[in-house]
Amino acid sequence: MTHHTVFVTGGTGFLGSYVAAELVEAGHDVVAYDLSTDEGILAKLGVADEVTVRRGDVTDPTDVVRSIRETGATRVVHLAALLTNAAREDPRGALTVNVLGTNNVLEAARTLDDQVQRVAWASSSAVYAPPDNYDGDVDEETLLGPDTLYGATKEYNEHQARVYAQDYGLSLVALRPTVAYGPYRETGGSAFLANIVEKPALGEPFAVEYGDQVIDWHHAHDIAQAFRKAAFVPDASLGQRVYNVGGVTATVREAAETVRSILPDADLTVSDEGDLPWTQTLDTTAARRDLGYEAEYDLETGFRQYINTLRKEHGLELV
Repeated sequence: MTHHTVFVTGGTGFLGSYVAAELVEAGHDVVAYDLSTDEGILAKLGVADEVTVRRGDVTDPTDVVRSIRETGATRVVHLAALLTNAAREDPRGALTVNVLGTNNVLEAARTLDDQVQRVAWASSSAVYAPPDNYDGDVDEETLLGPDTLYGATKEYNEHQARVYAQDYGLSLVALRPTVAYGPYRETGGSAFLANIVEKPALGEPFAVEYGDQVIDWHHAHDIAQAFRKAAFVPDASLGQRVYNVGGVTATVREAAETVRSILPDADLTVSDEGDLPWTQTLDTTAARRDLGYEAEYDLETGFRQYINTLRKEHGLELV
């Protein structure tokens, strides 16, 4: 395997740290480019000493180009974004970070096209319309219709990436992950899903709605694996430029039952109140075919690992 330097924007965040760890494990040099130089998650994943953290702002076009050039990176994984709730609170900031930030990364790849061989970047399943618009699994050709600003920025980025690929010959691969879960998640619109695992893990009660709603539970390690593959799969293998990637589909109630199977004393209350805006299940056939992507974590494995990580940190007995 050829050794590469991979430049990860948002590289000290939740998913960025998992992606960095995945790439280090695969034998690559990693530069984590982020406004935050907090190495906390990288340290908890055991790779802080092996990742170069470079403070930078994805909204500064000059800094993005300079940083990629100076690090000699041949692959870029672009994750930096304001997520759903942050985008709702700061819509202009979300447009600046998500849309202009992505444009700055694409421009850097265009400017440094003799150096940068591939940009793998994060779109999102949030580009799809609310679930009542679909019947059955949703593939990449299905009509898009985001109803959040976050989803709209990701849809726009898919358009600009298509143009950069067509007009400038860039090698770009986008992934549309679903609901990320795993230890050290900090933000996002699905914090209540983390609490299904985190509260019982520490012996705390938790009540959750949406019991009958289907979620695609996507472990952070599996998302990281998908981005590593998207960054390195040969161009000849790519049948498209945007891929759905997912984990395991299960209702919120089934997830709660999985937690109870690991922690029989869990004080979890589940009701069927409410509707979630993003319960569609994605067809991941293309990612399996072209990227060789397969989710490795089922719910039991993922939840047990998550629970034990938290219990270990709090000095509790492992289960």
